[in-house]
Amino acid sequence: MPGALAVAGRLAPARAQAESFSEFLAAFRREALHAGISARTLDQSLRGIQANQRVLELDQHQPEFTMTWDRYRALVLNDKRIAAGRESTRKNQALMRRVEARFGVDPRVVAGIWGLESNYGAHTGDFHVVEALATLAWDGRRASFFRSELMAALKILDQGDVTPVRMLGSHAGAMGQPQFMPTSYLRMAVDFDGDGKRDIWTSNADVLGSIANYLARSGWRAGEGWGQRVQVPGDFDASVTGRQNRRPVREWARLGVRSVDGGRLPDGDSPRAVVLPAGLGGEAYLVGDNFFAIRRYNPSDFYAIGVGSLGDLVGA
Repeated sequence: MPGALAVAGRLAPARAQAESFSEFLAAFRREALHAGISARTLDQSLRGIQANQRVLELDQHQPEFTMTWDRYRALVLNDKRIAAGRESTRKNQALMRRVEARFGVDPRVVAGIWGLESNYGAHTGDFHVVEALATLAWDGRRASFFRSELMAALKILDQGDVTPVRMLGSHAGAMGQPQFMPTSYLRMAVDFDGDGKRDIWTSNADVLGSIANYLARSGWRAGEGWGQRVQVPGDFDASVTGRQNRRPVREWARLGVRSVDGGRLPDGDSPRAVVLPAGLGGEAYLVGDNFFAIRRYNPSDFYAIGVGSLGDLVGA
């Protein structure tokens, strides 16, 4: 494989003087015991796991290209996803209202994240999280990050919220329907259905409650939208746009920013930014604090606009 060292037909770890995977596991087990993880949990979680070559391939050889907004928009805001979202929110409408009452987060945005992260629970990943994280921690390219995530995954298992066989996720260890990394799970996951476990794999109540809790603790402002589609004049100065350039809405209105659907802009004193995901001449969005709360879930303008737009289309 180009750019990779091969050892007996297998990908070698990124570190120059690599210990074997079994040596890594033995050392990490000692570290985990010292951190308070039970021997029983470690036996159940680490027995029989191997360095997963598919995980290494996906981590080391991801396609390198810049996706345009138009391409991204077409992928995440397609008719199939919108229809699935409308059906999912219809079935869970009462639950979403309870989640909104507790956390103060717009259920449409919760639905948007649910849809983008796992297509409403349809695609949650089929990698065993402990094995994937152990592989990446051993590999060494981002060892410190993945060691922390592996330790957090073991803490989750030690708490009994899920069994090792059910702890499934992406090749990078993002888990369940909201695709939480283990450290995010420990900080943000909630037991919204009250059964004593934080089940982000199969409990819609825990899934939606956990997403809402994440947003609430990321600065979500109740009663405010995430943003809205706007139009800008043809001679608009693109240098004043971008999420870092927040101005009062009245100033944007003075510069010619208008709603595309004839609706009202937010209060004139509210600080907002104009974001142009496709550059000048493409779509424009007027965004505020809640846009930034979404970006704390995933630090991408495309993602935040996609979440907000999907939620608006799905409704809740």
